Amino acid sequence: MLFSLAYRMLGTRADAEDIVQEAWLRWQAAAKEEIRLPRSFMTTVVARLSLDALKAAHRKRESYTGPWLPEPLIDPPGTRAIEMAELLSMAFLHMLESLSPAERVAFLMREAFEAEYGEIAEVLETSEENSRQLVARARKHMANHPRRFRVDRERHQQLLKQFLRACESGDASQITSLLAEDAVLYADGGGKTLSALNPIYSADHIARFIVGVGRKNGVDVGVQFADVNGEPGVILTEAGGIRTVIAIEAGVDDRITRLFFVRNPEKIAGIEQLSRL
Repeated sequence: MLFSLAYRMLGTRADAEDIVQEAWLRWQAAAKEEIRLPRSFMTTVVARLSLDALKAAHRKRESYTGPWLPEPLIDPPGTRAIEMAELLSMAFLHMLESLSPAERVAFLMREAFEAEYGEIAEVLETSEENSRQLVARARKHMANHPRRFRVDRERHQQLLKQFLRACESGDASQITSLLAEDAVLYADGGGKTLSALNPIYSADHIARFIVGVGRKNGVDVGVQFADVNGEPGVILTEAGGIRTVIAIEAGVDDRITRLFFVRNPEKIAGIEQLSRL
């Protein structure tokens, strides 16, 4: 639960693990007789540590090369190593980037962990009324983003397979037929590998981009299905190494509305290590 909280706030596995470890050390050093509610104590510590880390990360992401996407959590299809819910998807975490650090902490504590406003106020060292305003403001920001329509898992998997077949065909019209007209593709290379430096908008532009990349690469690509943040996703490999992790978001008409391509080697290095265990 604590890892899930820290990861949702920061979007990186290593940072979340470091924060949980630090929280555990603080728990060990605390006077246990003075802690009436251990769960609340640990949640507060993790949230405060995450807030400090998030403020620093927020500044770094302003100078990040290209779109910033969360580090994907990968599990074999159908597994649940930790609680995987809609509030952990790549699409949801990407939307959270529009919030300030304080809004993000307040929103997640309230929406994902059902914390009382008093607990949120304690973490943010503010008044309960201000914590209510932060949550309300965060909800308003999130409402301004296109809300996802959650399709069932089987349909999500089927749509993903259709998209991969269309990409393999090299036919832009096949790709376009699976995308919403206002679809957006986000590719995170972090300036460390070839990737789109800006989001790509519209089905037509996305299809042309994918076809163009396929023609330039001209290499054999391996495909491995996996759960990406609790939803069906894909890992693409080249020459035995992982090169891209793909997640999608589906709309009400079973068309893809957003695509997330994680290509930053630093974000997928951990996946390669896990795949060898």
